[in-house]
Amino acid sequence: MIDFEVSFYQNSELRTQNSELRTQNSELRTQNSELVKSASNNQIKLLRKLGQKKYREKEGMFVVEGERAVEQVLENGILNVREIFVDKEANSYQLLANSCYQIDTKTFNELSDTENSQGILAVCEIPKEVSVEELLKKEELIVATDRIQDPGNLGTIVRTAAWFGASAILIGKGSVDLHHPKVVRSTAGATGVLPFRNSDLKQDLEVMEKEGWQILLLDGNEGALPISEISSTSKTILIVGNEANGVDANLVISSRKRVMIPPAKENRSVESLNAAIALSIALYQLNA
Repeated sequence: MIDFEVSFYQNSELRTQNSELRTQNSELRTQNSELVKSASNNQIKLLRKLGQKKYREKEGMFVVEGERAVEQVLENGILNVREIFVDKEANSYQLLANSCYQIDTKTFNELSDTENSQGILAVCEIPKEVSVEELLKKEELIVATDRIQDPGNLGTIVRTAAWFGASAILIGKGSVDLHHPKVVRSTAGATGVLPFRNSDLKQDLEVMEKEGWQILLLDGNEGALPISEISSTSKTILIVGNEANGVDANLVISSRKRVMIPPAKENRSVESLNAAIALSIALYQLNA
């Protein structure tokens, strides 16, 4: 009987504590909600526009969406975050910065680039592009994309290049916009980590080759060297080509090395690797 009474009172106290904690959390959310202003019509109009490349370029801004992505951008401290917007009902207040605004759920879902919105997005300034002169001062490997058109692939390439310590990324003509919402989402918060340049690859590669840079072209065709045979990555540019057609023939010249990821068997049942996966394996090998 005594044990039962002790247990009963302990459980009762625990329920009381939990109830008090829920009340405190509710009060905190209410206080935070009161501190956050509602987004203006002009701000919402801008968010709609930033879904298009021409307005991203005109305004010099882009959108990062999702709790983890926004949190990572804030932690990195590289991008200039202009404003943060939250779904009024989402209570994602742990990530708030000074310039934070609420949007009603219906409008937020219309603005969201995902089916299941996480209720938070940030507007960031597009960083200044690096010049060829700045690139020439680097020593570590640089990644370049030639007409990569799938946003998910480009986002994964950026994320992987950052993971393996690339010093910059060149976005060749014909590639999807680096700040496209789906690209940004696929980088999982790595957007802004790498210096970038929207590049005329033919022109920029010629300049860098004259300064002693080695050019590697990922190419699964006959005659390409296994990536494992490349010993040095100092002052090296690794190019990954279009998903369907590979690297542009105009970039393939005798002074550049074509490299490949060899299959496990000679008789391949799979025609090729996904562009982002091929780059990931190549970067792992070059860093081994």
